[in-house]
Amino acid sequence: QVHLVESGGGLVQAGGSLRLSCTASGTSFSFNTMGWFRQAPGKQRELVAYVTSGGIPNHADTLKGRFTISRDNALNTVFLQMNSLKPEDTGVYYCNAQTNDNAYWGQGTQVTVSS
Repeated sequence: QVHLVESGGGLVQAGGSLRLSCTASGTSFSFNTMGWFRQAPGKQRELVAYVTSGGIPNHADTLKGRFTISRDNALNTVFLQMNSLKPEDTGVYYCNAQTNDNAYWGQGTQVTVSS
């Protein structure tokens, strides 16, 4: 059974940085994409970024320049470096991994940015 375990969330002041990690376990196959979504209170879940198995990143246009996604296939881990954080970045960040047939989700990690 595939498990995605996130870490790295927390409380940070505006302008600060956080680095999220997500490691997949319980699988011997490679995911087509690994990425991050987020959900702010009262809002829909939205895509933050994803990276393909070949290492090609895709970031939400509004987050380019502040957020950077990367991936270590050998460790089945995806990272999200978040810089210049703003209060509107507050929310639960979910790791996502996809194959041709399935999508897997982590339980989420809380990111809170204080003003």
